[in-house]
Amino acid sequence: MKKNNYNVIGIMSGTSLDGVDLAHIQFQLDNTKWTFEILESETIGYSQSWINHLKSAVDYTEIELRTLNRDYTKLLASIISNFIEKHKIENLDAICSHGHTILHQPHNGFTLQIGNLPEIATLTNQTVVCDFRVQDVKLGGQGAPLVPIGDRILFSDYDYCMNLGGFSNVSFEQNGQRIAFDISPVNTVLNFYANQLGLKYDDKGGNSRTGIVNIDLLNELNSLEYYQLKFPKSLGFEFVKEVVLPMIERFTIAIEDKMRTFTEHLAYQTSLALPTKKGSLLITGGGAYNDFIIERIQSYLPEMEIIIPSAKILEFKEALIFALLGVLKLRGEINTLSSVTGAKMDHSAGEIYNP
Repeated sequence: MKKNNYNVIGIMSGTSLDGVDLAHIQFQLDNTKWTFEILESETIGYSQSWINHLKSAVDYTEIELRTLNRDYTKLLASIISNFIEKHKIENLDAICSHGHTILHQPHNGFTLQIGNLPEIATLTNQTVVCDFRVQDVKLGGQGAPLVPIGDRILFSDYDYCMNLGGFSNVSFEQNGQRIAFDISPVNTVLNFYANQLGLKYDDKGGNSRTGIVNIDLLNELNSLEYYQLKFPKSLGFEFVKEVVLPMIERFTIAIEDKMRTFTEHLAYQTSLALPTKKGSLLITGGGAYNDFIIERIQSYLPEMEIIIPSAKILEFKEALIFALLGVLKLRGEINTLSSVTGAKMDHSAGEIYNP
């Protein structure tokens, strides 16, 4: 389906469990340049019951995961249908949905994003493009990160594009290739400790700011094997649950000290991840609202211009880019870069389901 204008909805659910991001987007192609406009956008929070399910699912049996996938697909379809009805959206070309990552083990040839069952097209009565990661893993790739092609197409004015969500990832051009990888956990860890303080998240980093860096813990975190690996590389919640949290929990220090130390760790790893320490760095994702994280990153990168964009781009950039990935799939064009994922070749990932 090749044309110059597309009317789509992009949908993303991240590992920080903030909820489902939905963005109604219109794309236009003029010669070879894509432009976009984010129209209606909304984040629909999960109920506590769903948050508990999604947190626990890493330990579910195969049968439990099948049931969860069916139930989540129905939930997601309902959220999408309500969004369409509420905003009176018509004449959609497609819904482009990431789903929600439960398991990500590319080294075992496996990744699972729930909410991508074919029934979602029937339930929403719309064409749905989804399940973008599985094909890449089958081609020997990491299945992540997938956002960098969108960074190249839509945000090429910036030297670096970084997302601070459940995990942080970065993308940039190097020797004519787009390079991207996950840097470290972010809100998967900080939210865990904020929850222990009775908070959903650490507002603007206020709690982390009051803590004291524990040098021994900081050194242990910085010596984790993942940081020595060369890209392509990516992280899943398993890494947090099995490696990072047990390491932090060995230290009998105040929760605020754990948060402060982890914030220092992620800021330091961010600085190491960027091959040059000058230029412009676009930061999006929920972590961009954490003033303390931004301050600590800036302290390690004093010559870097950090740009926090408008609220719509900050909050919905991933939904925007999965919308673009869906459009590229509809056009039969490359939407996944082997230079980023390590797959055997560039390819057009995702499944197209019709109602």
